[in-house]
Amino acid sequence: MRKRILSGMRPSGKLHLGHYLGVLVNWKKLQEENDAFYFVADWHALTTEYERTDVIGESIDDMVIDWLAAGIDPGKATLFIQSHVPQHAELHLMLSMITPLPWLERNPTYKEQLREQTTRDLSTYGFLGYPVLQAADILMYDAALVPVGIDQVPHLELSREIARRFNFLYKEVFAIPQAYLTETPKIMGTDTRKMSKSYGNAILLSDTPAEVWAKVRPMVTDPARERRTDPGNPEICNVFDYHKIFSDEETVKKVDAGCRTAGIGCIECKKWMYENMEKVLSPVREKRKEIVGSGVSVRGILAEGTARACGIAKEKMREVRDAVRI
Repeated sequence: MRKRILSGMRPSGKLHLGHYLGVLVNWKKLQEENDAFYFVADWHALTTEYERTDVIGESIDDMVIDWLAAGIDPGKATLFIQSHVPQHAELHLMLSMITPLPWLERNPTYKEQLREQTTRDLSTYGFLGYPVLQAADILMYDAALVPVGIDQVPHLELSREIARRFNFLYKEVFAIPQAYLTETPKIMGTDTRKMSKSYGNAILLSDTPAEVWAKVRPMVTDPARERRTDPGNPEICNVFDYHKIFSDEETVKKVDAGCRTAGIGCIECKKWMYENMEKVLSPVREKRKEIVGSGVSVRGILAEGTARACGIAKEKMREVRDAVRI
């Protein structure tokens, strides 16, 4: 039985390897046997990028091209822009009226972002309330499954609580969404911090082979290996973590043994990893070139998907207004 899937991505810069492994690979699988809705979360991007909105508009086309290059098929999934479906804002407003403030203040993601994003002022109503907008995104389409990593389950639970509260106060309008747990390979940036374009440690899907190697070559390895003859510990080496994702079992074993015995050097180890990573990146890169060269209209694809999303959203809002009796 096909189920409704809902997921979105913020257009706040070029997509990198973390986006591909953590999101797009799963989106591609889910679109095959489900009714998938994937949206450009431009309103969500405003919660942190409200001072530089130009990056949002500039990133939309580029981001969706990466989606298509990664195998997201507009013939199988509905692709749309969040802000072009005004019913999302209307439902967000109505849900905000019934959402207790403590539910938002204890949200672990909210607290984490306040600690990490020290260079931006996030003490705004929109940032505190973005989980309510997220709930509106999900509940609007009666999404049965929402693909999330294990760390995002508490966030989805807030959407479930909001749905239950609305259904209790008025009537059964919203389906209660379930988390679809996805196995996301943990891939750090080239400097061992979280992969992020703002840190300058991200391998972008649009990078050329030369640009990828330029980022791989200076990657942090075991600091104990000061000389080629020094043995190392692969378990604390970021490059070895990449090998576990991109290399086959035989290569992983060879790297493990070679590092511990100084049988291979770090540059040799990085070259093997780079070559295996390119087997993943190269098809995406080539497909990206093909899409750009074909002159395909990304906005046309989004307009078609947005029209379908609007039709569903209008129907749902009729149900909501009828339940609230306004």
